[in-house]
Amino acid sequence: MQPLFHRIAEDARFQNFITFVILLAGVVVGIETSHAMVEQYGGPLHILNEVILWTFVVEVVVKVGAEGKRPWRYFMDGWNLFDFFIVAICFMPVHAEYVAVLRLARLLRVLKLVRALPKLQILVGALLKSIPSMGYVGLLLGMLFYVYGVAGVFLFGGNDPVHFRSLPVAMLSLFRVVTGDDWANIMYVQQYGCATYGYVDREHLCTASNATPVLAAGYFVSFVLVGAMVILNLFIGVITSGMEEAKAENGMLDRELKDAEGVKQSASDDVSRMLVKIGELQDELRVLEHRLKSEAEEGAEAEKA
Repeated sequence: MQPLFHRIAEDARFQNFITFVILLAGVVVGIETSHAMVEQYGGPLHILNEVILWTFVVEVVVKVGAEGKRPWRYFMDGWNLFDFFIVAICFMPVHAEYVAVLRLARLLRVLKLVRALPKLQILVGALLKSIPSMGYVGLLLGMLFYVYGVAGVFLFGGNDPVHFRSLPVAMLSLFRVVTGDDWANIMYVQQYGCATYGYVDREHLCTASNATPVLAAGYFVSFVLVGAMVILNLFIGVITSGMEEAKAENGMLDRELKDAEGVKQSASDDVSRMLVKIGELQDELRVLEHRLKSEAEEGAEAEKA
């Protein structure tokens, strides 16, 4: 059975069919977000979900069967573990109050498309390779948030309690600043004071207005320059580096496959040449045998004469 399962698992038609089922699963999940569609087509949608689920079960069985007497090798691939997890979670007993969890599990099936498309695999591989470096960049960004957050509470906490009343609130406000979400208005509150700017209809919160135009400008401009224009770009640099590494590894793998195919083709050519040589030798042997037979017959006739 292993050769059969292996041929099915490696067959391009089977892989294309699985890709189609993944796309169908994504469409079905999207349709289920409409209550009207669910009420009108609930029965067919349920049947489609069952068909999709059992198709993925068949995929798992085929790939496990392709490993033959070593089925545990199936679980040595991270993508296989992901596929198995999606199938397993869909078979978990889910009560009515947890139906949203089941729908989210169905949504995860769309992520199987990552495996079906090699280019997406390269992107995901690049992101995974970038995680360690991104962790250090994130740590550096966290330190920057912490330092500026503490400074913001001390400098602007009295003037602007909405954005700097505590360290967590200040760090959340800084996240808004670093993403460019209307950060200038936060700066203007500090420059002009809450009594003048930003606290319309919230005057009761402005108890200690304090305008600091120069200090506020230096604080926010320096944070945007360092946080948004330097550190956030480090994330892009790390991901770009990971992408190049992933492409290099993929290119190396392609070259190895091409070299293996070249060696195979060369060996096939050598075998073909050897078969030709063997055929030529066989022809020469037949000619030599015929010649010897003729000479023997001539000798026998000469003796009789």
